Amino acid sequence: MLILATVAVLAGLVVATVGVLGLRERLPRNRFFGVRTAATLRDEETFRLANRIAGLPGVAGGLVAVLAGLAGYSAGALIAALGLVGMLAIAIGGGVLGHRAALALPEPTPEAPAGCGGCACGKCVITSASN
Repeated sequence: MLILATVAVLAGLVVATVGVLGLRERLPRNRFFGVRTAATLRDEETFRLANRIAGLPGVAGGLVAVLAGLAGYSAGALIAALGLVGMLAIAIGGGVLGHRAALALPEPTPEAPAGCGGCACGKCVITSASN
């Protein structure tokens, strides 16, 4: 009982912290935390937007787990387990919202080659002379 309640509190603190960092746009692109899909990882702006959208559900889910874990110390392991399930459901929902927001952003445009007038047509005198 104590182990499950402690896991719920610790997991809730981690999820809530990641949510706060996402809301404040302070969560760096990384391999472990935040919304990490192909759409969200394509550039820094998209990652920040997705995790800002998912931040509030992350904080809410983390608080659910922390409160359920604290209640689990006195009320039993079932309360802590329900808090963990609730946290996962809320966090997954926030991740889906963040992913959809990332999909809504347009793809970043590739930069024109150096020395080109910006048309990126491949027919510039400067570009063809260097080949």
